[in-house]
Amino acid sequence: MNTMLDKIIIMLTHNDKTVPNAIEVFEENKDLPIKLWGFKDVGMEPAKMKELCAKMREAGKVSFLEVVSYSEEECMRGAKLAVECGFDYLLGTLYYDSVAQYIKEQGLKYCPFAGKVSQSPSILEGTLEEMLAQEADFAAKGVFGTDLLGYRYVDGDPNVLSAEYIKRAKNPVILAGSIASDERMKLVKEMNPWAFTMGSALFNKSFVKDGSFRDNIEHVVNFLKEI
Repeated sequence: MNTMLDKIIIMLTHNDKTVPNAIEVFEENKDLPIKLWGFKDVGMEPAKMKELCAKMREAGKVSFLEVVSYSEEECMRGAKLAVECGFDYLLGTLYYDSVAQYIKEQGLKYCPFAGKVSQSPSILEGTLEEMLAQEADFAAKGVFGTDLLGYRYVDGDPNVLSAEYIKRAKNPVILAGSIASDERMKLVKEMNPWAFTMGSALFNKSFVKDGSFRDNIEHVVNFLKEI
């Protein structure tokens, strides 16, 4: 299978929330050759999140819960939800030792945000050196990887920051958010992150304007096979 296709995480989220019909959307598209799927901890009730996570597992998919929260209490709540639902990975949250320890004990993999992440929708601030120092610290603590909101970067060129960070990071980097064009997918291929997320672009029909969600996801699958 094509390596870029192995790297895409389809997020069943739109405007930073899980779509209400995420279960139906997953069921309609799970036959596509995409292994990695995920959603956010907001927008759907926990019982439905649990059901969706179970369906992903039954379909042989790898599952990711992304938590865009900043306080320790909120981040821990997201971590507990990830465990209760049976996710494979916890993405996001600001890094807290308590969350890292809990996730490790529960056997999940943790990829906290790199840099200074705040606001909603999120923005990323800080220098490359600061982020790399932070990433090295996380790596030393046994954290699996980091979640980089590269295209939400406000202190410089997002492409430059993302490429350098990915190149120099010690552990896997998931490039998250705002990948909504063929051109940007080509840039991501050059950067070569461990994985990257795509969600809103598919619901916004960024690739096939008059098409369905499936038409858009099929465009992405075909494009990633070719590049």
